[in-house]
Order: sequence, then C-alpha cells, then structure tokens
Amino acid sequence: MENTENMPRPEIVLVADAVSREKNIDKEDVFVAMEIAIQKAGRSRYGAEHDIRASIDRKTGAITLSRYREVVEDGAEIENEAAQLHLKDAKKIQKDVKVGDFLIDTLPPIDFGRIAAQTAKQVIVQKVRESERNRQYEEYKEKIGTIVNGTVKRADFGNVIVDIGKTEAVLRHDEVIPREKFKAGDRIRAYVLDVRRETRGPQIFLSRTCPEFMAKLFTSEVPEIYDGIVEIMGVARDPGSKAKIAVKTNDVTVDPVGACVGLRGIRVQAVVTELQGEKIDIVPYSEDRAQYLVAALAPAEVTKVVLDEENGRMEAVVPEEQFSIAIGRRGQNVKLASQLLGANIDVLTEAEEQERRMNENKVRLNRFMEALDVDDMIGHLLIAEGFTTVDEIAFVDLKELAEIEGFDEDIAKELQSRAKEFVEKRNAEFAKKSKDLGLDESLKTISGLDQDMLLKLAESGVKTIDDLADLAGDELVEILGENVISLVDANKVIMDARAHWFTDDHEEDEQ
Repeated sequence: MENTENMPRPEIVLVADAVSREKNIDKEDVFVAMEIAIQKAGRSRYGAEHDIRASIDRKTGAITLSRYREVVEDGAEIENEAAQLHLKDAKKIQKDVKVGDFLIDTLPPIDFGRIAAQTAKQVIVQKVRESERNRQYEEYKEKIGTIVNGTVKRADFGNVIVDIGKTEAVLRHDEVIPREKFKAGDRIRAYVLDVRRETRGPQIFLSRTCPEFMAKLFTSEVPEIYDGIVEIMGVARDPGSKAKIAVKTNDVTVDPVGACVGLRGIRVQAVVTELQGEKIDIVPYSEDRAQYLVAALAPAEVTKVVLDEENGRMEAVVPEEQFSIAIGRRGQNVKLASQLLGANIDVLTEAEEQERRMNENKVRLNRFMEALDVDDMIGHLLIAEGFTTVDEIAFVDLKELAEIEGFDEDIAKELQSRAKEFVEKRNAEFAKKSKDLGLDESLKTISGLDQDMLLKLAESGVKTIDDLADLAGDELVEILGENVISLVDANKVIMDARAHWFTDDHEEDEQ
C-alpha cells in the first residue's frame, strides 16, 4: 500500500473551506471537528485504550496520526499501560526525556473507510451545530433589551413560537397581551427579555407585556427620546388595558408630554395600536414627590398630598366626586400611580381625611391632657404646632416651646419638666412590665412598634422576634387593633422581623 503519511490532501482543505462558508462558522472549528473524527477512527483501529491524536496541516491538508505516551515517575502506579510508561523505560527510547513529557510515535496511515467517513460527518455536523448555537447565543445575548420583528410559526399551549430570522424565539403565554391572538404567518414585534444557553441551543424569550416594551416603542416613535432630549423616567402597565409613562426634559424649549403625544396624537396612537388599544397616560415627571403624585393620579384632581418617606407611603386627598376617578376601575389608576412612584398610595376623600385627622387629634389631645396635666386649650395649641408625642415635647429645644403663641419661658419649662417626668415614669413602667412578661430585648429593635404595642404583643404571647416573624399581617392587626396599625404597616413590621432569617441563611452559605 502506498505510504500516504504527511501527503498533501488538498481535498481536506477544500471541504473545510466549503463547510466554513456554507455554515458560516470558523474554518478552525471545522478542522478541529475533522481531527476529532480521525482520532476516533484511529482509536477504533489501534484500540480505545491508546491516546491517539490527529492533526491536519491547515495549508496542505496533510494528516498526521500519532500515539502519545505520558512519562511518569519510576515506582508510580501505571493507570493505563497503553498511554503511560515509567521514566526508566522511556529513557531507553529517548535519553533526554523527563517526567511529564510525552513520547510521540507517528503511526502509519489508516484507510479511512465508510465508517470513519460517517464518524467524521457526525462530528462535523455536531461541531457545526455547537458553533451555530454559540454564535446565535452571543448574537442574541447582545439583543437583550431591544425589540425584534418576527413571524409566528405556531402556538403551543398558549406559548407563541416566533421565527426571528436565523432562529426561533418563545413568547410565553404570560408575556402575551390579554385577549391577543396569533396565528401562523402573523407579523409580530416583541421585546427580547432574556437569552439562555441550553443544550438544545440558545433559548430566546420575548415579551409584549413588560414595561420596557412600551418604553422601547416610544423610543422608536419619538425622535426626542431617541436623541436623549426627552427621558423616560418610569413606566407602569396593566397590559392591554391601561398604562402610565413619566417623561422629563432638561430643555426648557421642549414639552416632553407634547413630544410623546405628537401632532394630533399620531405618535402615541402608533404605540396604542401596537399594544392592542392600551390606554396610555403620559405624565410629566417631577423631582418634587408631591407634584409627581398629583400628575400620576391624573385625570383625578388632588387637593392635598401627605408624604411618609420613612415608610414609603403617600396619601392623596381628593374631593368626594373625584374619588372613583382617582381609584380607577378595579383600582387600576392608583395601582399604576403606585408603581410609577414606587410607593404605597392611599387615596382619601376630603371628608375621610378630615374625620381621620380629627380622630388622631382627639387621641393626641387626650394623651397630652393626661400626661402633662393641662387643659384642652394648651393641648390644642401643642397639636396646632405639630407636636404628636409627649417625647417630642420632652426633648424639643426649650426656645421652640416658649415661642408658641400664648406661652412664655416659665410655661415652656413647666411643660417640658412634666413631659420628661412622664417619659421617665412610662419608661420605667415599660421596663418592669416587659421584664415581668418576658419580652425579649431584640423585639424592641423592630421599627414601627411603640411601647404600648410591644406590651400588647407580649400579653398575647408574642415575646421574641421569631414569634413576631411567624405571624401573618392580619394576625398582627387583630392583636393590636385596626385603629392602631394598618395591614400595610403590619406586613412591613413582620418583614423587618423576618430579615434576620435571610441574614442567617446567607452567613451559613458563606461558611
């Protein structure tokens, strides 16, 4: 048989070049696939226990088939006699060899018959697929956060399979706008939500319901947004029904809302049409949270805003006839406004707000009259100046008390003295009662609970942070009373109590 060792094989180079161009993958990947196929054929011929390696000359196509044997220390255990040998034996073959080196024996060429050719084909196809998958993954990973156009191929159990050119993407049923139906052949636009690397290839997930999709649609329809003159500050959506988008600009000559609406509403209408008639409120953004809230609750008219930044809550007071508008159908308007501002928004009528304020003032008045031993006139004066607790009076700057109309320095000193005496007595009683009830000190660190609440909890058997963390929000409201704590605040208190659970888990993971 003719010795074909290291003979030029130009047909190998031509095949690699053709496959590379046809499949749009790196030629080197094709050569590597061919080498793997040749190695498999070589191991089938000489035995799988041998370390057979093949190499192809990238220019000539010449194939070299070699057997590699690793040199190990004398006395070391030989795991594979066909692929390893001791140093003393290796030196008989090559004097300057060292431990860790390989003895390389060039093998005679073998006839790559039909089976070897089939193996080579399978390896090349596999490599081509892997290369295509990697290329698609890298390509579409860069498209996360963009809009793609595609054609519906089919719908599987509510999920829509979309042909987006070189591959397919999935639009899951929960990412489809409600009442939206697609059939094969429909053109579709969607937001690339995520791209994941999986064994069957990259999985591309689309969305038409996420807020980012609407933001990208406005970016494509409004040149001022695309150019950065107008900035989108927030988006809130109830997909297929209603949405709010907040915009601002630093250019005083540009009306951000008008830019998004467009001449005769042409720009916003294009987005509405794409979103299946979703009604869109365009809100002017403001750094002033109260002003931003007023704009976000439009079309309702807000007469008063109360901010509780510490607890992330806001109150909007509206006239009676505006209440249903502010709440919206199924609470939609206030829910979207809450999402836009990232805060819990309570909507009250003027009558409700006035009644609640009167009740709060009545409770404070009775507390001041009892704690400070004063008449209702002095109590009303303290409330009018914004004092809400006896502690505030005990530790406020004396000068501030003396400046209240009708007060002088002597009255201020006497009030503060009584307030301090009350606070000291109350704290001493609390310390004794909490000790008698077995109230854990750690429970006192939870914000949102005052001394009266803590004692009430202890009396109900809630004496540690874990006891509190085990409660549900409605259970805490039931213990303390609806007039003492709201469900929203109760849930916040319980989440604070549960915080150490997650901290402890994290510390255990680190160990």
